[in-house]
Amino acid sequence: MNSPNITELTSVVLEVERHVADSGWDQPSQVYALADTADLLAREPALAPHIGDSPPGSLTPVEQEPLPVGRLDEVLAGIGWPPEVLGCVLVTELVVLPPSAEEEAPYSDHEIEYWAANHPERQDVRLAVGVTRSGLHASCLRVRGDDELVIDPDLADNLVDGLLATFQ
Repeated sequence: MNSPNITELTSVVLEVERHVADSGWDQPSQVYALADTADLLAREPALAPHIGDSPPGSLTPVEQEPLPVGRLDEVLAGIGWPPEVLGCVLVTELVVLPPSAEEEAPYSDHEIEYWAANHPERQDVRLAVGVTRSGLHASCLRVRGDDELVIDPDLADNLVDGLLATFQ
């Protein structure tokens, strides 16, 4: 089994983001396990027509059950993966505010969610973050109403850390 590389991981993160984007906005957070394609096909030969030919070391995303409702950091803390899972991708929607809004933010979590959701300068974004057991990470971000996709491995360091912790 070959180890995935950053290019392969980035490709899978983009593939997963496009798959989620096909369902539109206002989707719950979703997580996908990443399996070595050759190993997956060896265990599940019936998947071959759906996966097709893949180069050695390629990754296949496998959608998992919906994440439970709750704070994302707490939800991620409850996830653990079996050894055959080489990585994972999380896709989540967030509200982003300009730095100037920090000064007027309320203190309680309940109030801040309502305040952010109704802020006139809010931007809705979809963030896809992928990690591998070996510590590689990739991410992309799409702003609602904009077809441009920003690809940058360092968009969400806290989520990278949270996802990596699911492999410990």
